[in-house]
Amino acid sequence: MREKYEWMLNRWEELEQTLAQPEVAADPERWQQLSRERSELEEKVRAWKRYLDILRMEDEARELLADPEMAEDAQTELRELADEEEKLLRQLRLMLLPVDANDDRSVVMEIRAGAGGEEAALFAGDLYRMYQRYAASQGWKTEIVSMSDTDLGGIKEAVFLVTGKGVYARMKYESGVHRVQRVPVTDTTGKKQTSTCTVAVLPEAEEVDLRIDPSDLRIDTYRASGHGGQYVNRTDSAIRITHLPTGIVVTCQDQKSQLKNKEQAMKVLRSRLLDRMQGEADADYAQKRRVQVGTGDRSERIRTYNFHEGRVTDHRIGLTLYKINDIMNGALDEIIDALRTEEQAIRLREAGNDLA
Repeated sequence: MREKYEWMLNRWEELEQTLAQPEVAADPERWQQLSRERSELEEKVRAWKRYLDILRMEDEARELLADPEMAEDAQTELRELADEEEKLLRQLRLMLLPVDANDDRSVVMEIRAGAGGEEAALFAGDLYRMYQRYAASQGWKTEIVSMSDTDLGGIKEAVFLVTGKGVYARMKYESGVHRVQRVPVTDTTGKKQTSTCTVAVLPEAEEVDLRIDPSDLRIDTYRASGHGGQYVNRTDSAIRITHLPTGIVVTCQDQKSQLKNKEQAMKVLRSRLLDRMQGEADADYAQKRRVQVGTGDRSERIRTYNFHEGRVTDHRIGLTLYKINDIMNGALDEIIDALRTEEQAIRLREAGNDLA
């Protein structure tokens, strides 16, 4: 680890000197490239410098232990420095782990009602609102692509975009089967029912990620209906895109403009195609790896929402919180932070001696 960070420090200092040269400043393209590299190193270099400072201060404090008048203060300082050193070492090790290339991306989210009939659809609506509120708390924007409602206000299926910086880094943990246990509003006997919904979180794909041959697409227009309102009901603004080689079908009718609907549908199609490609590439690795946080396996039951007991349990890490009302109102940070911490611990163990 020391060699890697010393190299980064030397490279960062070299970039500082290079960027100060007039001929580099006169070349915008080169200046931008070098500035980006320096920016990527800056946080790591700052942490490494602080770590070296702590080691130096620890040596100075140890020298004071021989002085009876300073020994007590030196012991206190050593304890405080040791705590900071431990935290910094973990941070430095984490910084050396490979970064998920998708973490900074926006996402396409898909919620579908599963087992449980109308109650599953109502729970799908609850999940959609939960994610809407969480996105708002993070300063992200949500935009509906398509939604299929039920008469009681539930959702059979919702596809929507969540845009912002670092959305996938946090929302990727939501992929999977979500289970609800409660008395349905449609039940007059008071009997508790178990229903499920599936959630898929796909990193939003850009056009540069993969090229789609226009001849592989069948694009149909039709008259929109549903929650879009009276305006969309009177226009042929809805879009259905079928990717012929894979059979993937994407519809979008939420926007009033046919062009906007097509743009949104293409975003979803690209993301689904990229997800399929990445899934095929990772299939062998996923089979060999133990089921852990962040596997993205949508078939596994990841979380249970028990309204009678007021609890939410994430089964991947055995975390139970008795805060169901807060969570359903979008307070997801405590769960997501715990999942991220566990995933980091797993990755550190897997990296082992590579980070020594």
